[in-house]
Amino acid sequence: MKKIEAIIKPFKLDEVKEALQDVGVQGISVVEVKGFGRQKGHTELYRGAEYVVDFLPKVKVEVVLPSDQLDA
Repeated sequence: MKKIEAIIKPFKLDEVKEALQDVGVQGISVVEVKGFGRQKGHTELYRGAEYVVDFLPKVKVEVVLPSDQLDA
């Protein structure tokens, strides 16, 4: 058994789910997470005050597969 984790942008979830179903994956776990990296975040203005949004919303997809299914 192998566990595969991927962190993706939320709008890509349906596309990833369909692609996994197409290769025979029967179940996935999805968790809403926040993270930062290459996207660097952005500055927001709220009630006249600026603040930096470092962590952006992401989705973590987890799949557990038998080792023989990893080649698919």
